[in-house]
Amino acid sequence: MVSPYTIAIPDERLATIMAKVDAYDWSQLPDTGGWRSGVGIGDLKRLVAYWQNSYDWRAAERRLNQLPHFLTDIDGVPLHFVHVKGKEVKGNGSRPPVLLLHGWPGSFLEFERLLEPLATDGHDVVVPSLPGFAFSNPIPGIIGPRRAAELMHGLMVRLFGRTRYVVQGGDWGAHIASWMAFTNPDALLGFHINMVSIYAADAVPTTPEEKDLLSRRAAILDWETGYNHQQETRPQTLGVAMADSPVGAAGWILEKFGKWADLPSTADGSPDIWNKFSEEELLTNIMLYVAPSAVVTATWIYHGKRLEGSDRFPAGTRIRAPMGIAAFPDPVFLPTPRSFAEKTYDIVHWSDMASGGHFAAWEQPEMMLADLRSFIGTVS
Repeated sequence: MVSPYTIAIPDERLATIMAKVDAYDWSQLPDTGGWRSGVGIGDLKRLVAYWQNSYDWRAAERRLNQLPHFLTDIDGVPLHFVHVKGKEVKGNGSRPPVLLLHGWPGSFLEFERLLEPLATDGHDVVVPSLPGFAFSNPIPGIIGPRRAAELMHGLMVRLFGRTRYVVQGGDWGAHIASWMAFTNPDALLGFHINMVSIYAADAVPTTPEEKDLLSRRAAILDWETGYNHQQETRPQTLGVAMADSPVGAAGWILEKFGKWADLPSTADGSPDIWNKFSEEELLTNIMLYVAPSAVVTATWIYHGKRLEGSDRFPAGTRIRAPMGIAAFPDPVFLPTPRSFAEKTYDIVHWSDMASGGHFAAWEQPEMMLADLRSFIGTVS
C-alpha cells in the first residue's frame, strides 16, 4: 500500500524539454520594461541561460533522492510524499506526527530545511506533493482543496492510524489544512498556517482595522490574481500552452516568486529576486512541474475550488481545532487581522513575523521552524 519511490525522469523526456528551451524564440517577446506588466524578461532570460548552460537535473535528482520518498494510493488518487522518521528523544515522550503542505507554484522543496530539525525533535514529518503536483500523478480528475483535505487525512490515517497530528501549510496548504480542521477536527492536535484566506460565509469585517486591511488587500489582489481566475475557470486552455513550452511554464511560475516573496526592489522598482533565490533552487522547483508533466494538472485545484464552492465555510462555522497563525508580511496576500480570523477560528497562537513572504518556509526557514515548534508546544 505504501511503496518506496525513486525520482527518475527518462532521458527522452529531459531531451525533449531542453530542445524546447533551446528553440525558444526570444525575438517574438517584446519587453515592456521590468516587472510592470508581468514577469521581468531580463530575469527570465537569466534563469533560462542558467538552464541551458549550468543546470544539471541529474545532480538535482540525486540530491532529492537522498530524501525518503514514497508513493501510495488513497481512494484511487496517487500520492507522492516524503516521510522522515522522527528520532527517539529520551525523556521527551511521544511526539506527534507533523504534516507539511505546500501550495502553487511551490512544492515539497519549500520544507526541505525543516525536515531534519523536526525529525530531531522526535516528530515523524510527512510532506506530500498535492494531488496533480510533481509525482502525485496522474490524477483521475479535478480535485479541489476540500477533497484534497480528505485525501491528506486519509494519508495520515494510513501512516499513523488514530494518532493525532499537527498540520502546517501556506497557500493551498493553508486552505487544505483549514478544511481538514473543519472535516476532521478531532484528528488534529492543531493546525498552523501562514495564510488565512477561508472564513465562515457570514463573517464580515466590522472594525476600522478589518475594513481597511481587507480593502487594501482587495485592491492589490485585483492586480495580482488574473492567474487565479484563469486557473479557476479555464485551466485546460492554459495547460495547452504550458505543456508545450517549458520557458512559458518557467515564466508563469517565476512571476509569482518575484511578486509574492518578501524581496527588496531594484532601482527600477522590479523585485530583486536573486537576493533571496538562486537559479538552481528556482529551476529545480520549476522542473518538478515540467519534468513529470505536472504543470497542467497542478492548476486543476483552482478549478476544483470553484466547482466545490470551497472558498468559504458554511455560515455559522466555528472551527474547533486549535489554530496557530504565523503572520508573515506577504506583499500580496496581506495578513488577515486577528480579530477577523477569530470570527471563524479558535486561535491559540499568533505571531507577527518581521520578514518573509508567501513562501515563508522557504524564505525564512529558521523563523518558520521556531514558530511551528512554539505552536506544537502549545497544543501537545
